Amino acid sequence: MDITALVTGRWPYLFTIVLLLIGLYGMLVKQNLMKKVFGLNIFQGAIILFFIVHAYKHGATVPVLDDISGTDPARYVNPIPHGLMLTAIVVSVATTGVALALLIRIYRTFGTIDEKDLLVRLRDEDPQR
Repeated sequence: MDITALVTGRWPYLFTIVLLLIGLYGMLVKQNLMKKVFGLNIFQGAIILFFIVHAYKHGATVPVLDDISGTDPARYVNPIPHGLMLTAIVVSVATTGVALALLIRIYRTFGTIDEKDLLVRLRDEDPQR
């Protein structure tokens, strides 16, 4: 199978998959909590990008009835995914704000945002563990 035939027309999906994998790698592998938040943001952005790319229709227009486009539903873009992704962007910003506020609180309390150091310090504070 020719790789160019596989990629042609599908590059937005491949780009989205690469972003998803980068974000997932950042969340699962990195030990620094700030890098985990960055990975979460990349992952959320990739999901939003996937829905926007999936809702795109070449040559289509906004769903407003006019004399030029007629009443053929194939000539219109579905506005619901775009509206939902606006909501997802707002949720993403709120999640990031809360995560950063928690990181500040963790750093002020424990003096580190490294996951391994934080777990060691938490075990030292609680002798029952």
